[in-house]
Amino acid sequence: MSTFKEKCQHFYGTTDFYDVLGVSRDASEKEIKKAYHKLSLLVHPDRVSEAQKEIATEKFKVLGRIHTTLQNKEKRKIYDNCGDFDGDSDSGFNWMEYWSAIFKKIDRKDLENYEKEYIGSEKERQDIRKAYEISKGNMNVILEMVPFSNCDSEPRIIEIVREMVNNGEVVEYDGFFNERKAKKMRRRKKWDAERIESEKIDVEKLEKELEENSEKRLQQFANFIENLEAKYNPQKKRRSITNDREQSRTKRVRKSRPAK
Repeated sequence: MSTFKEKCQHFYGTTDFYDVLGVSRDASEKEIKKAYHKLSLLVHPDRVSEAQKEIATEKFKVLGRIHTTLQNKEKRKIYDNCGDFDGDSDSGFNWMEYWSAIFKKIDRKDLENYEKEYIGSEKERQDIRKAYEISKGNMNVILEMVPFSNCDSEPRIIEIVREMVNNGEVVEYDGFFNERKAKKMRRRKKWDAERIESEKIDVEKLEKELEENSEKRLQQFANFIENLEAKYNPQKKRRSITNDREQSRTKRVRKSRPAK
C-alpha cells in the first residue's frame, strides 16, 4: 500500500502541500480554501467515467487530507515545522462528505465552465509539463494526470511539449514524439470503448441519483459530527446542517412570494 507522501508524489509530482495547491507558504486560509476548491473540481470523482473513478477518488482524497491539514492552525504549524504529516491516521474518513459540507453542490454546468477556463490556460500548460517530466513522456500517464484530456487532446499536447523542448524547458523523450503505432491504437481503442459506454448513460437520471446521494452524504456527515461532539463535548448542542439548509430554502421561498 502506498504511503500518503508517495501518493502526493505520484498524483501531483511533489510532496509539498503548498506546491500541490499552488499557493505560497504564507497563504491565508481563504487563499488555501480557494485553491483547494479549484483543484478539487479538476479531480472530482463525479466528473469522470467509471473507468477513471478509482484514480480520481484517490486524487480527491489526497487533496482533502492536504486541506484539512493546512486549514487547521495547529496541524499547519506542525507541518510547517516538521515538513511531514501522518496522512494515514484516519484513512476511513469520507472526503466526499467533507467536500460537500464546505462547498455548494457540484453540477455539470460548474464543470463545463471550469473546463473552458482550464483548457488553453497557463495552469494546463504547467500540468502538461509536470506530467511529461514525471512520466518521462508516457502519453498514457499524461492523459491520466492532465484534467479534461483524452485521445483527441494528443495532437495539442504534443504541440505544447514540442514548444517546451524547443524553448529548452524540458528534455526530449524519443518515445513521446515517436510513439509506437500499436500503443497508440490500444489507447484509442480503450478510450473509444469507454466513450461509447458513457454515451449509453441516462445523464438526467444520473444527475438525479448524484443529487440524492449528495443529500444522503450530507446527512451522514452531520450525524458524524454530532456523534463526535456528543462524545467529546456533551454540553454543547449543535445546530443541524441539514435543518439549516432546509430553513434557508424556506426563507428564500417566503421572500420570493409577492406581498398580498
